Amino acid sequence: MEIRLQKLLANAGVASRRKAEELIVAGRVTVNGVVAELGGKAGPGDALAVDGQPVAVDEPQKIYIMLHKPEGVVTTVTDPFNRTTVMDCVSEIEERLFPVGRLDYDTSGLLLLTNDGDWTNSLTHPRHEVRKTYIAVVKGVPTADELRTFRQGLEIEGRRTSRCEVEILPPKHDKPFGKQATGPTAKLRIIIKEGRNRQVRKMCEAIGHPVISLKRVAIGGLRLDNLPRGKWRHLTIQEVKLCLAKS
Repeated sequence: MEIRLQKLLANAGVASRRKAEELIVAGRVTVNGVVAELGGKAGPGDALAVDGQPVAVDEPQKIYIMLHKPEGVVTTVTDPFNRTTVMDCVSEIEERLFPVGRLDYDTSGLLLLTNDGDWTNSLTHPRHEVRKTYIAVVKGVPTADELRTFRQGLEIEGRRTSRCEVEILPPKHDKPFGKQATGPTAKLRIIIKEGRNRQVRKMCEAIGHPVISLKRVAIGGLRLDNLPRGKWRHLTIQEVKLCLAKS
């Protein structure tokens, strides 16, 4: 049975579906030696390649990884500036993986990696509204009115954010994360269903309380819990489904 090329490339762990489409449009994908077009298909017996490198058409074993991404690590497969990438954190895994979405260079926490393009699409496409939970330490203490404005949506770069959840957490004596600051601060739990670039930071900035440190602690119903910083583990089948849980 023939399958669309972007799905084959995603299944093979070459890239996400969206990135695979970009590879095809750029003319970097060939099928049986002929440059492929978007919408093309391939199946068993076809020679699929990216930049001249063969790509297996057979369905690979699906792999699902949870990583506690440290700050100072970029969420890319490769980096032109030779910075540490999330792939360096899982270098012992031989299969080709790609990150599911991204975390900013200066944000830590839960990041998923996989070679399953369909699962990636289910987690990252806006229509699925997957919940992402963050803990943010911000400068100053937001007022009730500021938090209400935050929940209702903010104008960020010409677009309004969707409604979200935010609450101030009580002070605790747990181990701090990220950079620390002098003066009054607050720890916020923020839950959004979008994934715009640096969205949480921009929203906090918009209400006058810049982020000092930011950590993602959950995706859907999957929580980071006590996984040490810089470490990773495989997800169970139940956890793979839990990522898509609505609450």
